[in-house]
Amino acid sequence: MVDVGGAVAGDTVLAGASGIRAPAEVFNSIFVAFLGLGTLVGVVVISYTLYNAYRYRYREDEDPAPDVDRPEVGELPEGGGKGKKLFLSFGISAFIVLSLVIWTYASLLYVEGKPTEVQQNGGDVMTVEVDGFRFGWQFTYPNGAQASTLRVPTDTVINLSVTSQDVFHNFGIPDLRAKADAIPGQTTNAWFVADDPGTYQANCYEICGEGHSGMTAQVEVMNESAFDEWYATTEPANASASNGTATASDGTASNATASALAPAHAGGAP
Repeated sequence: MVDVGGAVAGDTVLAGASGIRAPAEVFNSIFVAFLGLGTLVGVVVISYTLYNAYRYRYREDEDPAPDVDRPEVGELPEGGGKGKKLFLSFGISAFIVLSLVIWTYASLLYVEGKPTEVQQNGGDVMTVEVDGFRFGWQFTYPNGAQASTLRVPTDTVINLSVTSQDVFHNFGIPDLRAKADAIPGQTTNAWFVADDPGTYQANCYEICGEGHSGMTAQVEVMNESAFDEWYATTEPANASASNGTATASDGTASNATASALAPAHAGGAP
């Protein structure tokens, strides 16, 4: 594996095999849990309502509840279980809601802190700096190389450090469930693990001007060997600038070049 953090990285972190659940899987689990429980509660409530509506329906020649001692006008009703059913339903509802809140909060803490935990345990975490500008994205790798296409290896924790060079943006890769605000002067983080090679699209989800709809970037998930081969050809942006190279053959560009091309191209530096 290539050097992605200042030192030679260890074994590749495998999503699933190492116990790491990608944010996409966590969010899908939360969605399925809420959907399933909501459906169950709805079915129970509607079924119980229909049952009682049928059982106590009006019948001219038959009393649906002959054993009930009905109060006269002006008389306070007695019996009825003294609210036991009401307190039971409230208790069950409170237990379900609190359980969901605690479980969801724990899941979100997992998503927020997993990259740090993996790194502390000696796992492989690749941090890529994401800079938004009107109207494009620039990605800076640990070795200083820059590109307008985000290339990452499979089965590796990819930590995105997101900021903006001008106005508010929002970087998101919907298929990988990665999303973070890009705020000038601040850094926010998001991470993902991609299992299979493929090409995805990153979008801006914060209206930022006339070029907002074209503020996209290509995300290429590559096999580890293919990524290592590509990564070995990259070089720091300042090295390209010192050599007078406007754009390297591997698709990287210097800071000066990216800044010059950014306003002219909706997709950012080529």
